[in-house]
Amino acid sequence: MHRIGVVGVSWRHHQPEALAAFTIPRAERAERLPGLALAMGVQELVYVATCNRVEVTFATDASLPISVVRRRVFAAFAGREPRAGEAEHTLRVWQGEGAAEHLFLVATGLDSAQVGEAEVAGQVRDAVEQSQTLGLLSPRLERVFGEALKAAKRVRPVTDACVGRVSLADVALRHVFERLARTPGRVALVGVSPMTERCARELASRGVEVVIVNRTLERAEALAESCAGESMSLDAFRDQPPGIEAIIASTGSPEPVLGRGDLERIAARAPSGESPLVIDLALPPNVTPEDAAAADVPRLGMNEINEEAAHDRERLLLEVADARAIVDEALTALRRQAAERLVGPLIAQLRLRYRHTALEGIERLFERDLAGLGESEREAIRRWAETLARRFAHVPSVGLRDLAFQVGPGAVEAFFASAEPELALALRTAADPADAGLIGELEDA
Repeated sequence: MHRIGVVGVSWRHHQPEALAAFTIPRAERAERLPGLALAMGVQELVYVATCNRVEVTFATDASLPISVVRRRVFAAFAGREPRAGEAEHTLRVWQGEGAAEHLFLVATGLDSAQVGEAEVAGQVRDAVEQSQTLGLLSPRLERVFGEALKAAKRVRPVTDACVGRVSLADVALRHVFERLARTPGRVALVGVSPMTERCARELASRGVEVVIVNRTLERAEALAESCAGESMSLDAFRDQPPGIEAIIASTGSPEPVLGRGDLERIAARAPSGESPLVIDLALPPNVTPEDAAAADVPRLGMNEINEEAAHDRERLLLEVADARAIVDEALTALRRQAAERLVGPLIAQLRLRYRHTALEGIERLFERDLAGLGESEREAIRRWAETLARRFAHVPSVGLRDLAFQVGPGAVEAFFASAEPELALALRTAADPADAGLIGELEDA
């Protein structure tokens, strides 16, 4: 029997610095994820890293306890074995139906610090596609993520109507616009990412001049062209910064991209004479708090952004209660589909056994008591026997579906425990355990 699990850290329980320790830079993921799967002892996983969470979803044999997987994930990132209780304190876990529910809430933006966060569904989709490319995605994980992304599409109109198309970028932009109201000027966007793309479009729509900065100039040029902005390479920006009043940084670099000296040069050229505001949306940070403080540059990082986004979270969740209802309905449908896939082959074997038994009995009647019947009459009786057998099989079939859905695969196994050996063997051969983890009894990890 297989189980689906999630191990990770998020804004709910840790500061952004803790998330940074488990963040694999985007450019390194294709190389490192197969090794992570090997270290975890699993063959399939999806690695999701956003501004406020880093989580590994996996499918594994139920004989491998999720507590062991949690310690292996910690060791893979920390480079050492966890001390007593350290992995449990650092990493949250979900499994079975709890894992599926968590994935739905993440994909729909209902578990984000900013309720209804717009980018998260795209980030989840990108993670799934990367696992597909690397051969790390199985049908069971693909089904759960596929249904979660479908639910995200259904939830989006509800969250849009209540809270608009929200994003952590919206929090960043609010601070930038407050700064520009006092000292109008250009804004530099460092890194080409969903966050900076959203910011660039919104700034340009309000008539703010933007400078797109990226390590690869071609990517900066493409985004700059779409928003009538200027483009610069990261090296050029460091050496000869233009006059700007704010910076929004969101790159996938594992190291800071702007140091104290860079910030001092940028601040020296600010048209207003006031140090530019730095909004750092990256994990790990693109600008360290220490360098910003040393350069006397105001900085807001993911810690402050998440706290602000979460401030009205409970109120917003009440406003989007209909979105939660959509998620619950989708989860129920997923669970029912999993139950059907589990018992479908068993029901087929049961029907075949009823049919075989009925026809076997009819043939004995033809040999003993109904020997005088013609072939057409015999065929009519065979058809009647087949129909009757299917009707008899219908009652336990309905019961099996409900049993698998309401109780789980263990109850289905118990149902057939006393079956005759030949039937039991046929049922074990037909059974597909791939979805058993979704409909099994919940285990409190």
